[in-house]
Amino acid sequence: MPKIFRVLIPSLFIFLLSACGCGERTAPDERVEVPPESISEEPHPEPMPTETPGETAPPEIPVDPVLSGISLPGGFSISLYSNEVPDARSLALGADGTLFIGTRSKTVYAISDTDGDNYAETVHIIADNLNTPNGVAFRDGALYVAEISRILRYDGIESRLSSPPAPVVIIDTLPRDTHHGWKFIRFGPDGKLYVPVGAPCNVCKRSDERYAAILRVNPDGTNLEIFAHGVRNTVGFDWHPESGVLWFTDNGRDNISRDQQINDNSPPDELNRAGEAGLHFGFPYCHGEEVQDPQFGSERSCDEFIPPQWELPAHVAALGMRFYTGSMFPASWKNVIFIAEHGSWNRSVPIGYRVTSVRLDESGNAASYDVFAHGWLGSDGTAWGRPVDVLVAPDGALLVSDDRRGAVYRISR
Repeated sequence: MPKIFRVLIPSLFIFLLSACGCGERTAPDERVEVPPESISEEPHPEPMPTETPGETAPPEIPVDPVLSGISLPGGFSISLYSNEVPDARSLALGADGTLFIGTRSKTVYAISDTDGDNYAETVHIIADNLNTPNGVAFRDGALYVAEISRILRYDGIESRLSSPPAPVVIIDTLPRDTHHGWKFIRFGPDGKLYVPVGAPCNVCKRSDERYAAILRVNPDGTNLEIFAHGVRNTVGFDWHPESGVLWFTDNGRDNISRDQQINDNSPPDELNRAGEAGLHFGFPYCHGEEVQDPQFGSERSCDEFIPPQWELPAHVAALGMRFYTGSMFPASWKNVIFIAEHGSWNRSVPIGYRVTSVRLDESGNAASYDVFAHGWLGSDGTAWGRPVDVLVAPDGALLVSDDRRGAVYRISR
């Protein structure tokens, strides 16, 4: 064979190979999700492979077109902060800006916006195979995670996101009931960890006073005590930035009457204020300000209990709430309460599926209630998203989790 052909033939082969794309490893247009069954059953998984979600940044920030349907006050906008957190629920912020996210499935996540583009491109699995780890809280470098009956602590977590340490069990004697058993936890100004235990039923009484209550405990799990009684199921609370007083949402009972119209509109969900320990907020005897329970209401009067600061619409499923403490929003939003309303599940006309706001008067009492962000519930009554928790980011944006879409949104000015 002439020398010229010995040179040209290999070159021609390489040219044809590159032209057809044969042998290349190109990224797919859409991310392939790993089925839950394939995730390691180990509670403390090894670092995820570099090609899995969370270890590499996407080529560009994803745009979520459905967010154009969210209505906000003038000057506000909403964007996608993460869409890679299945069942995203409770939020907690680490000292270095890591956002920890609990779920009602089995996994706890950590997401980070490492390049400052307002999208969390890095996702880590902190723990897997847990029992409904809804609640997350952060203190002194450690992540606290609440399961149904126990609370775990992951020390030095932000420096070990890729290889989380084995957890320390700080308490494992909480009730094991799964009905309203998932928990929202946070540290109060007193340094104690606040832990609610919901009623293990729609409406009932239990001799164990830990049920339908908000508990608090030292960070090491000692000195567990009841802080508030008569709280059917709170999945969100915060302390006023100036007074240090605890405020919390509470979900009202279902099926209070055989009349569907009454069920649709009674009893109200609640926004409550607990100025001191030992107060009773009415459950199971009284709902809202004066709705007596048909089964237990005859036993005690509503006048005996602390009324809510605001009666929220029935069945909006008010969950996470936060006082706004950032500087991004106008000054008129300082110390306004934001509430994530998860949305009704058995109302004939759905309600909720939005973020609302409550303003306080000069005396510190709730004075107004307004819709802040809505659009997750379509005009046909179908909801494509369900807000769960809210959190004020370090830059002042409001983060909102959505367990239906496995997403976290960022509302900014």
